[in-house]
Amino acid sequence: MAPLTPVDPETPTFDELFAKSPVMAILRGMPADKSVELAVRAWDLGIECVEVPVQTEEAARVLAAVVAAGLERGKAVGAGTVTTTERLEWAVSAGAAFTVAPGLDAEVARASTDASLPHLPGVATATDVQAARALGLTWLKAFPASVLGQGWFKAMRGPFPEVPFVATGGIDASNAAAYLAAGARVVAVGSALEDPEQLPLLADLLASR
Repeated sequence: MAPLTPVDPETPTFDELFAKSPVMAILRGMPADKSVELAVRAWDLGIECVEVPVQTEEAARVLAAVVAAGLERGKAVGAGTVTTTERLEWAVSAGAAFTVAPGLDAEVARASTDASLPHLPGVATATDVQAARALGLTWLKAFPASVLGQGWFKAMRGPFPEVPFVATGGIDASNAAAYLAAGARVVAVGSALEDPEQLPLLADLLASR
């Protein structure tokens, strides 16, 4: 694989990205116009972080459209489901500010870091967490959160009190607060956003914190 061109060194860290809002919107499998519409609505409601999965080249083009909309508003947009270096190349080309994956792949993680893109890998066990931390990754994605359960976050706080987790998978406005209370630092909401009521309900959650 040829070296990727690093993005802007001013790319924000996850600490900075998640500082204003503990909710991230995942816009998966939607056309560009719908994705941009939902991203703008999320930003207007105070949901700062948006992710667009890049499982296909067409999805990478959708990501680029959302990135362009984010640039107009000073918002960072990440690339999700970055499971290969090819998808990482798409993310870099689209101007993503960070990458997310459902699992932990050392090659992808290192390549993303080398491209100056913070990487958020999926973890489900203590072994995963230790492996990710050994790669220098700070924020981790607990996936699938609905299968792991809220107790997983409480259990992980014992051996890993310093690790901030993003709960992803099966999260919506009805259970987001419970996962945050259990120890997740951020909740990521994806398929539930097909329901137009989800974004305002999530915004209400932010207002109550």
